[in-house]
Amino acid sequence: MTDADVPGDPLDRAARAIREGELVVYPTETVYGLGADALSPDAVERVFAAKGRDRSKPVSMAVPSVDRALAYVDPTPETERFMRAFLPGPVTVVCRRGPDVPDVLTAGSDRVGVRVPDHELSLSLADRAGTPVTATSANRSGAGSARRVAGVDPSVRDAAAVVIDAGETPGGGSTVVDVDAGDVIRRGAMADEIAAWLAGE
Repeated sequence: MTDADVPGDPLDRAARAIREGELVVYPTETVYGLGADALSPDAVERVFAAKGRDRSKPVSMAVPSVDRALAYVDPTPETERFMRAFLPGPVTVVCRRGPDVPDVLTAGSDRVGVRVPDHELSLSLADRAGTPVTATSANRSGAGSARRVAGVDPSVRDAAAVVIDAGETPGGGSTVVDVDAGDVIRRGAMADEIAAWLAGE
């Protein structure tokens, strides 16, 4: 369904769907994302199934603030300093995960990618859901990301309990950073500025 299919606030309906273990399609400051309760192994499994994603590839999680992130991850002081400098923003920061973060989300790693989106609707969704939300593009694995709801694969849309259509998103992708390793894992928005920060420039 889309946000126009059912009366009421689409954010509230999406947040409720996430709390109930369902999937939602939502806009971000880059592309449309596929959201679920990132702390629920069953919900995360639904994300992998909807995307046809290899279970060996981890999924990041979105939270409404750096302070909220600290309830679920244990960053080093340097990583936390970076997070406070660049978040909210189109940046995924790799942190040591806390005990509540399930193995399926991280593909068994002790680290997890954290996003604080620079997007009012995304932030509100994570806040209202009351739990970290999966931050992965709403596409079939290997296919292009969608900047419009119409571009989301029909099978992914059908797997979602709520689809929030907020028009066209800016596109691009987040830069993925491992601050402790001083490594830009994937270049995206703000990559040069991030690399300069890591180099101490």
